[in-house]
Amino acid sequence: MSAADTSDTRPVLALFDFDGTITTRETLPDFLRYATPPRRLRLGKLLFALPVMAYKLNLLPVSGLRTLLVRYAFGGLPQPDVEAAGRRFAATVLPPLVRPEMQARIDAHRARGDTVVVVSAGFDVYLAPWCEAQGVELVCSSMEARDGQMTGRYAGAQCAAEEKVRRVRERYDMTAYREVHAHGDTHEDHALLRLAHMATYRGMPWPLSR
Repeated sequence: MSAADTSDTRPVLALFDFDGTITTRETLPDFLRYATPPRRLRLGKLLFALPVMAYKLNLLPVSGLRTLLVRYAFGGLPQPDVEAAGRRFAATVLPPLVRPEMQARIDAHRARGDTVVVVSAGFDVYLAPWCEAQGVELVCSSMEARDGQMTGRYAGAQCAAEEKVRRVRERYDMTAYREVHAHGDTHEDHALLRLAHMATYRGMPWPLSR
């Protein structure tokens, strides 16, 4: 995508992946450890030794590992308990993991009046409180709940790879922005980076950005 006319008065859309981009590491494993009941967590370390090894050997895609972990960790838990854990996690665990340079970029975009959106495969139970505190918007995955209990399934597709782009296009009119900026750190962000006039990958200009 070519750079927009700098005389254009339309706003900028700034898209940020969360895990590994805004933060120093993946936070879903942290939330799994934080919110899973202790007994279930101890047993899960044994049950998931082989799936985790398969993932590390590129025999199991990360999306498949996420599905298995979420089903085991949260299936049957009370919805209010998981949501409360998400709020505590957002307030206490996430802040020290935020990269100062990425916080500065977010702050700069907000100061200019840009539309700032976190686009993540992570879950709204902890990302929504964090984004609300930051004053930024959110596109992410959600967990399914029925009758006040978590089913352990995703509510819809995981918000990763091409699904990130689909949801951004669904929610935002791209023609309403003079420029799109995007920031990511893994192959799952490549589709999002291709939306941008200005893209960074692991803090460096992305080769395909112009």
